Amino acid sequence: MNNKLSLPLFFLRISIALVLLVWTLDKFLKPEHSAVVFEKFYFLGGFGETVFLILGVAELVLIGLFVIGRFKNITYLIVLIIHGVSTLAPFAKYLDPLSNLLFFTAWPMLAACYALYVLRDEDTKFNF
Repeated sequence: MNNKLSLPLFFLRISIALVLLVWTLDKFLKPEHSAVVFEKFYFLGGFGETVFLILGVAELVLIGLFVIGRFKNITYLIVLIIHGVSTLAPFAKYLDPLSNLLFFTAWPMLAACYALYVLRDEDTKFNF
């Protein structure tokens, strides 16, 4: 175990989980916003509120497992895939960078998700 890595990896895990938690809360508190996002960026429309509540519950379970460092091979990979898809989905926004600056913040987080996945065996701080 590398003690120099354990704390930075823990902070990566917590900060990534915080972003995911806000996205998840959006599904519970504003399912209509989630519906717009799914239709606009993922071309998946027609979902009712129940679908977003089910997705939200599933995401809460994932985030919980992710935060406590359980099933790292699976949970860290799912987080990486979810964020990878959400980073690539709004590709058109990257073609007009000065009008869509906030979309570019997804790239460092994607790099953080990748780093955490690759270094998952070193991520040992506060794992259960």
